[in-house]
This record gives sequence, structure tokens and C-alpha cells, in this order.
Amino acid sequence: MQGITPNLPGILVNGTVQNLGQNENRYKPICQLFNNTYRFATLYDTTNRIPVFSAYTFTGNTTGRPDDPWMIEPQLNGEKNSPEMQKMKKVPYKNQADNNDYGHGQDEIDYKGVNRGHLFPSSHAHDLDTQKSTFTLTNIVPQVVSINNGSWREMEENVREKLMTDCFRDNRKIKAYVVTGAVPSKKNKLNNRVNIPKFLWTAYCCLDKNKIDNKTNKKKDEWKKKSEWMAKAHWGWNNKVQKKTLDQLTLGALEEKLNEHHTGPVKVFPKDCPRY
Repeated sequence: MQGITPNLPGILVNGTVQNLGQNENRYKPICQLFNNTYRFATLYDTTNRIPVFSAYTFTGNTTGRPDDPWMIEPQLNGEKNSPEMQKMKKVPYKNQADNNDYGHGQDEIDYKGVNRGHLFPSSHAHDLDTQKSTFTLTNIVPQVVSINNGSWREMEENVREKLMTDCFRDNRKIKAYVVTGAVPSKKNKLNNRVNIPKFLWTAYCCLDKNKIDNKTNKKKDEWKKKSEWMAKAHWGWNNKVQKKTLDQLTLGALEEKLNEHHTGPVKVFPKDCPRY
């Protein structure tokens, strides 16, 4: 949000990746580039072969779902001259997941009952190329099928509608900041390579249309006061025992949950985003 990254102690602090000691070269920031345009940002865990989080700006959505091959990130293979995501050329990839891990390109696999779960969902993309860019395995975690197709998908749809109706930017068009992440399990792996996360989480922050509309006499440069920002969050276990609907939480409640898995206080968004 506004160039400020989440704070995840032990992983990312004040915009600096914590690749120290045994974690050397483990976490890789990726500016997700597709068709010569940067689409979103991801912090990738090359040990667990899943993203820590993907962060994007929501400005509306387009319909449909592209039927294109899944892609990988060449920079994770040491191809420094190829910053743009590309179709797979070989398997397996040492530092990232590939189609072989997820069942040779099938939408679902039988092993452990998981399939490809987007962090930046294609249904939140504002145009076709951005939709296509979400189909990179660096934006994917193994997600339990019943969750991915059930409560998580319902939550993504509900959040999308909320962002479409309640989030504004200065020119009064839609704009919201979204971060979606995964907390890895200790030992649960797909294909003995890819960590199956313990739980997934998501949060958004935006200027609140309703609060702005109630202050029509305010000048534009006064809109961005803390009181006019709105933030909400969700999280859910990545297992078959799951509620049909995920509860909407405060940003503060989510950060408290994430604090259980980090060595210091987590901050998903800057201080302007209200915690409660």
C-alpha cells in the first residue's frame, strides 16, 4: 500500500527481506511482470515453494476466466535476463512449484485433496491480461478443494462486491489495496516438495466511500485522514473441517492471529488503516 510493504517479523521488515542465517536466499520478492506490464507483487518462499503473500491494487474486475497454460517465474531459476513470467520449459524446478507437483496440469488432483489456490484471484483482476498474470504458480498454494471451491471462493466474491461499492480513490473511482497470504504447515507437503499451508488470510484497506460522501464539504486533500480509511480481513483453516462462511474480521484481529506465527508484531498495512 502506497509503496509500504507488510511487516512480517523474521521474513520481511521495513521493506527488507530477512534472508539471514539458514534463511539465506530463501525469500524472494517478485514484481509480477506480464506482457511488459507489472501486475502485482509477491513475496515467494523458495524453501516451501509457495508465496508468503501476494499484494495487488483492486480497481474493478472483468468477467470470465482465461484458459491459458500455467506459468513460472524465470528469475527463481537464475535467469536474470528474463524478468517476465513465462510458460514452463522443463520440470522439476528447484526453487518453485511446477505442474508436476499439482498433477500435470489438471485442475484437481487426488493426492491429499488439494488443488491450485490463487492468492491474487483472477476474479479480482480489472482486465484480461491481469487475469492471465494471476495464473503463475508463484501466486498459488495447495488449497483444500472444498475450501477453494467453497467458503474461500464465497469470501472472494463477497469482498469483490464490497470493494466495488464502498472503496474510492481521489477521483472517486474504485481503488483498494489487498494483501493475501498463507501460513505454512510444519510438515504437510504436496508431492514431497510443496508446503500445504496451515491457513490462508486476506485483508484490504481503502478510502471509505460512505464516509467521504458524508463529508461533501471537505476538500480532496482532506479526504485521506485516518478516519476516512476502512479495513477488513478474513482468515480460514486449510482443512476439510471448515465453516460454510468465513467471518469478516477487523484488521487488528487478523494481525493478532498472525502474531502467533511470527517473532514480533505483524503489520499488514500502514497505520492509516484502522485496526478496530
